[in-house]
Amino acid sequence: MKKGLVIAGTKSGCGKTTISLGMMAALARKGLRVAPFKVGPDFIDPGHHSKITGVTSRNLDGWMLSKAYNMECFQHHTQSADIAVVEGVMGLFDGYDGKSEAGSTAQMAKWIGLPVLLIVDAKSMARSAAAVTQGFERFDKDLRFAGVLFNNVGSQRHLEYLKEAIEGHVEMPCLGGIVHDDDISIPERHLGLVTQHDHPLPEQTVSRLADIICKSINLDALLENLKPESRDSQISTPKPRTSSPSPRIGVARDNAFCFYYQDNLELLEAAGAELVTFSPIRDRALPGHLDGIYLGGGYPELFVAELTDNENLRKQIREQSQAGMPIYGECGGFMYLCREIHDKEGLVYPMTGCFPFTTNMSPRLRALGYREITLAKDTLLGTRGQTIRGHEFHYSEITKDTQNQRIATVYDITDRAGHEKIPEGYQRGQTLGSYVHLHLGSQPGVAEHFVAVCLKYRNQL
Repeated sequence: MKKGLVIAGTKSGCGKTTISLGMMAALARKGLRVAPFKVGPDFIDPGHHSKITGVTSRNLDGWMLSKAYNMECFQHHTQSADIAVVEGVMGLFDGYDGKSEAGSTAQMAKWIGLPVLLIVDAKSMARSAAAVTQGFERFDKDLRFAGVLFNNVGSQRHLEYLKEAIEGHVEMPCLGGIVHDDDISIPERHLGLVTQHDHPLPEQTVSRLADIICKSINLDALLENLKPESRDSQISTPKPRTSSPSPRIGVARDNAFCFYYQDNLELLEAAGAELVTFSPIRDRALPGHLDGIYLGGGYPELFVAELTDNENLRKQIREQSQAGMPIYGECGGFMYLCREIHDKEGLVYPMTGCFPFTTNMSPRLRALGYREITLAKDTLLGTRGQTIRGHEFHYSEITKDTQNQRIATVYDITDRAGHEKIPEGYQRGQTLGSYVHLHLGSQPGVAEHFVAVCLKYRNQL
């Protein structure tokens, strides 16, 4: 990788996602090989990154993952790129708490050695924009800036005011301004932006985003001023695949189940698994000769009718669960493993019934935040006492039917501040479900353990 930059904002909602997508599209249009990244646990933005660049976007996260893991991930996936574009999270300095930079975009920018393109929402601002920009520039002297880009500019004259305001007050250059345009906003959904799977950005929108960036920023000057990233590469040699027969793990991939960290899938493959995708919406039967199933998160509540109508597949998954096949479901996948989903109108939709729980959709957020789980018992993912980190974000909650078998929890959970949360994680036989999206890279050996459990199941057949 020759060059790169981190696109960060002064706050959430200042336009960094739209600008990041436009920047990636504009650079790709110039024929550059773009390596896209997203700071934080988000699943949705990376999907759009990948569509625009043709390269799988990766998550970098200072809390879920170690500094060494983040740096190795960044170095490995920029080897063949011309430029890296890293979309930040929240405001530039926002992290786990108000005392440190931990988990912030600023921390990640320094770890990977890239300068920051600062996005300032200039709506209804003039000279005050200079004070905001100056404050961000001076807050951390160890942080490098590529420049400032003003968003939601009212007119060309407004942009001139902004440029006059920062002159002599900040060192970073003003790289331009983007005039407010409602037509380039991306529809939202209760988990954030809509996904690439069921709302792909039209080529016309992507082209327009690239046009706006090219019109608003002197890209050639920006690229010329970016210094090549000089950090020494210390990339680990990928682990060889196991010599044992590869267990086949079915991975649910469709509009309802599309939230996966790409690293998780590759860690499973590196541990020796053969991953086979299937659709709980469309496929009427599971792939043949499976030794395990992985049901990721997504939006099952938006496709309840289709999932319910696919009765044969629901029955097969329940039968495999009862037969002892290792099955892991998180968040949306966990909801699918429950007995039924109640939507916000009170309509009931049967699911697989692997767990005797009812999932109820709520109009308000039920949980949000980082989670560290400690395994209270041996599970599909590891042995008692191991810790794994992840993230939780959902609008539903489960209710347990006291007339059914009581399912004990196997996760002890704390949030990023170390506060204890209600124990969670349910294991029935060899079926494990939870609302927490885990990053397998946070704990070495988790992927290998799951693959080993699947292989053991295969050998017992």
